[in-house]
Amino acid sequence: MKIALIKERKNPPDRRVVLTPEQAAELMKKFPGLEIVVEKSEGRAFSDDEYKEKGIKIVEDVNDADVLLGVKEVPIDALIPGKKYFFFSHTIKKQPYNRKLLQSILDKNIELYDHETITGQDGKRLVAFGYYAGVVGAYNTIRTFGLKSGLFEIPRAVDLKDKKALIETLQKVKPLLPPIKIVLTGKGRVGNGAKEMLDKMGIKEVSPEDFLSKTFEEPVYTQIDVDSYNKHKENKPFDFQEFFTKPENFTGDFEKFTKVADVYIAGHFYGQGAPYIFTREMAQSPGNKIKVVGDISCDINGPVVSTIRASTIADPIYGYDPATGEETNYKEENAIAVMAVDNLPNEIARDASEGFGKQFETYIIPAFFNNDKDGILERAKMTENGKLTPRFSYLQDYVDGKE
Repeated sequence: MKIALIKERKNPPDRRVVLTPEQAAELMKKFPGLEIVVEKSEGRAFSDDEYKEKGIKIVEDVNDADVLLGVKEVPIDALIPGKKYFFFSHTIKKQPYNRKLLQSILDKNIELYDHETITGQDGKRLVAFGYYAGVVGAYNTIRTFGLKSGLFEIPRAVDLKDKKALIETLQKVKPLLPPIKIVLTGKGRVGNGAKEMLDKMGIKEVSPEDFLSKTFEEPVYTQIDVDSYNKHKENKPFDFQEFFTKPENFTGDFEKFTKVADVYIAGHFYGQGAPYIFTREMAQSPGNKIKVVGDISCDINGPVVSTIRASTIADPIYGYDPATGEETNYKEENAIAVMAVDNLPNEIARDASEGFGKQFETYIIPAFFNNDKDGILERAKMTENGKLTPRFSYLQDYVDGKE
């Protein structure tokens, strides 16, 4: 079996890889029938030479590989018919901008395994970059606060070596922070990655109740889950199962946090049909205190009103004018400074690749050699023989252009 790590061709370029040189070499030792090759590329966080040093062959052509591993979407004209592909396709939520990509995958009889669809039997994702998005997102949000307030300026995350360097930089600016309040939504990989950075920085964590009712003489944060910023329309006790299965029975309850928080870090997963979190009405309210939003989740025109577009690593901050709903200079007094970079893990690409590759090495590659005994590949397979698999048949109208 031959697996190829393909060159990332999407623009802006992504430096992450699915498997590091060390991981690729380990896998070939572990599975004698496995050959891993690497498509020549100058843009990776790990150079071609680093792969060569581990005995991995660098090739110009990957047409003879059985499985092709990438990170971001493969451009339509680069897709090789009849292959098995793994990459983030950004189609499972019916994203309009990638409809043609999924149509082409079907036309070219490609078996697509989206990294987002790789789950265990409990439905939880097995491979993800979310933790690293949280790590960089928290760093970038503190950096944004420094620039918005004019209190300090720190380097971009991408200009620092690794996570350790991010933490050391944040620790240096901690004494420069006024007694601000930071609200963090989400308790999954993303939220916990952000929480770790706030903890390592030395910012005190407080309960949601104390966050809402008390004043502090130092910066504090609170990490909240859906039960803290949503409430039942009939004032019934919050029930997680009901929220996730019937979100229409709930309404948003985040405004109490907007009245006391200075900074909002959005690290939640947003489910379709759930109430919006930070709405235009909240942003326009005279009681709103939030002046900095770090939207790690980055759902455009979605649950966080100030996220009107994704920003980039090169230009990570823009301003949102609550009065008009339009973009403005983030340093304007009434503007909310928004950090909404949609490929945050790329800023610490080596660390992120190592973490992701470890998951891939543990769960995915073995499935090719144990007859997929846990059903991992079967559950993740989106397309086969030019058709959507039954699990993903809900995408048919999207493919047909009907929605």
